[in-house]
Amino acid sequence: MISLFAGIDLGGTTIGGVLADAAGRIVEQETIATESHTGPAAVIERIALLVERMTSRARVRASSRLDAVGIGCPGLVDVARGVTKFFPNLPTQWRDVPLAAILAKRLDCPVSILNDVRTATLGELVFGHGRELGKMPLTLAFFSIGTGIGGGLVIDGKLRLGPLGAAGELGHQTVLLDGPLCGCGNRGCLEAVASAPAITAEAVRLMLGGQAPTLFTLVEGRAALITPQKIAEAALAGDSGAQEAIDRAVTFLGIGIANVVTCLHPQLIVLGGGVAEMGDLLLAPLRRSLRERVGMFPSDDVRIERSQLGPNAGPLGAVALALRGTANL
Repeated sequence: MISLFAGIDLGGTTIGGVLADAAGRIVEQETIATESHTGPAAVIERIALLVERMTSRARVRASSRLDAVGIGCPGLVDVARGVTKFFPNLPTQWRDVPLAAILAKRLDCPVSILNDVRTATLGELVFGHGRELGKMPLTLAFFSIGTGIGGGLVIDGKLRLGPLGAAGELGHQTVLLDGPLCGCGNRGCLEAVASAPAITAEAVRLMLGGQAPTLFTLVEGRAALITPQKIAEAALAGDSGAQEAIDRAVTFLGIGIANVVTCLHPQLIVLGGGVAEMGDLLLAPLRRSLRERVGMFPSDDVRIERSQLGPNAGPLGAVALALRGTANL
């Protein structure tokens, strides 16, 4: 009988689920709407039904059993107790919901929970770049660049969580003195100046000022249609304004990455999230910036790469969480 592990990426809009074996090979995958307005109890039941559907489909093809479930959560969790503490973007904020216990009873198997970006970091360690680099004591930093900028740290092969499970919030380091207000309450956070909304806002400013004509054409002059993908498309077509919006974000990302490299000297920086899909528009200048900004030691051995797992980093990280359990992170 094949042992299978469910990985759930709980988001404000969608719930992504995968069912995989211990090697990370996905045998089932499904995404559903979160319907977060229905409240924690209803969303938890939707997760349970999703896991049951995937498990049933897998059993049609081969004899298998569900051994454990891991869940990446959009906020602060009590890792040891499996209790949600604060999900800022979900109704009721899920304060003190015993998520792991409810699902463990419902599905009759162990359930572990972790912050979503730390979960994606674990995915890269176990099934992504970490597996590629072998059994060396890997140190890596994961930057998830999307609506916000989340992060995670692996030091000497071990995911570092800190006492609240909140260690690795790389998007909330200050990179611009007296910069714009961040959602965390600080000013000048990396998230406030280099996330997808920050890049988009700068591109809107440039387009409306007549400095991004190709972008104007791509979106028919409608600022609401501007996305990082459209900005990248315009930049690749030679639009200097679109390129300027990207360059501004790269400047701040370069500062943030250099700070982490100076503090930790990791072997690897991994970029995930939607903005990382810009590829070499980000990677090439960030690699140059790293060499320019880190002067305390040679940084040529520090790689900056896109996530190997892409959008599956979260769900496969949750599979790794199910495999290991929170006691063995």
